Amino acid sequence: MKLIQTDRLELHHIGAEDLIDLFEKRDDTNALLGKTFSNPLRVLIDFQGPLAWRVPQVKINPEVNKWFVRWAVLRSTQEVIGSSSFHGAPSETGMMEIGLGVETAFQRQGFGREILQGMWGWVVTEPGVKTLRYTVSPTNTASIALINSFGFENIGEQMDEIDGPESIYEMSSDQYRNKFLSH
Repeated sequence: MKLIQTDRLELHHIGAEDLIDLFEKRDDTNALLGKTFSNPLRVLIDFQGPLAWRVPQVKINPEVNKWFVRWAVLRSTQEVIGSSSFHGAPSETGMMEIGLGVETAFQRQGFGREILQGMWGWVVTEPGVKTLRYTVSPTNTASIALINSFGFENIGEQMDEIDGPESIYEMSSDQYRNKFLSH
């Protein structure tokens, strides 16, 4: 799987077997085997974030893992500081929803923005991807400011069974490419 690079980060894809192992054993030994980076903050081990949803999908169809979890590795230290994942393969309408997490010590330093830029920059080049989606709690002012800085449109709200009310933001892949990738 292609390594995604941003100014300060490398977004390393986690293979299907390693993803399952990480979730079921809460151990990153196999996932880190042969890698040049480490996971001292235990990202996706102590708080497993998206793994509870992604692992069952991967067990049914390992090919869907292409769209799933990547560790965000800080280049300067070669340490994992967060993660990101799309919620699945493109929907019938070509929609791709993303989730991300940045460890507390690294928040409010632009890493969330870099993760999104890297992930979206990659996915808008993939066939069938027509719309980027980002959902956020209406009380998460930092995430709302982040998504607004990209120029996404707030298209409404939904009730998430786990997270409660969420605002839905979208931008077409064409708009994203024109705005951020055409220099």
